[in-house]
Amino acid sequence: MSQDEKLIDLGTERAKRVHDLNEKRLNEVRKAFEQAMPLGKVQKKPKKKPKKR
Repeated sequence: MSQDEKLIDLGTERAKRVHDLNEKRLNEVRKAFEQAMPLGKVQKKPKKKPKKR
């Protein structure tokens, strides 16, 4: 690489952009999934009383 600070590594910049696009798509899919199948609050199971013998 040259010592010129103004040079841009196009491979690195492209990788960042692809990563950002994939992250955006993943977030969109995640939001759509949550709307279609919302996750309810996790309910704690009541403790069962031991059986009398």
